[in-house]
Amino acid sequence: MLKQLRPAVVSFLVLTLVTGFAYPLAVTGIAQIAMPEQANGSLIVKDGKPVGSELIGQAFSDPKYFWGRPSATGPMPYNAAASSGSNQGPLNPALTDAVKGRIQALREADPGNTAPVPVDLVTASASGLDPHISPAGAEYQVRRVARLRNLQPEEVRALVAQHTEGRQFGILGEPRVNVLRLNLALDALHRG
Repeated sequence: MLKQLRPAVVSFLVLTLVTGFAYPLAVTGIAQIAMPEQANGSLIVKDGKPVGSELIGQAFSDPKYFWGRPSATGPMPYNAAASSGSNQGPLNPALTDAVKGRIQALREADPGNTAPVPVDLVTASASGLDPHISPAGAEYQVRRVARLRNLQPEEVRALVAQHTEGRQFGILGEPRVNVLRLNLALDALHRG
């Protein structure tokens, strides 16, 4: 039995060292050299402090900010440890009620806006963490943000245009606006 136990223990220890220590250290080292920003979570830094990640949405409820897509994570929104969609289908009354509530909140924040509400402002993404909205979702909010920050809508539209990202490789996905980056740019205007 000792004859069989020794190779099993040695194999266990070697594989533990290789797969548990050497491989993760090598991959981490290569990632830190090849793409340090992504390896460290694609953090957005303001005044030397991380304020968020460009890959995870944040909850903005102040009307002077652009609002992102709703989060489906619980118990708190945009919780990366609880990434998941709501799994509510289009015929689910809970989804219908949630969408109606979100539309009402958008209408109350900007009562004069009678434009149709873009779908991405009232439905969560598959992960529940999406940091982006569509350009239409940003345009829907331009007048509200401009009014509350004492800016001209054209100024805010220009900022949205500057922060609109195109399709990846020119063909994948749709144009999108990173809400955190846009809101940080708004704060940098030092008005409102």
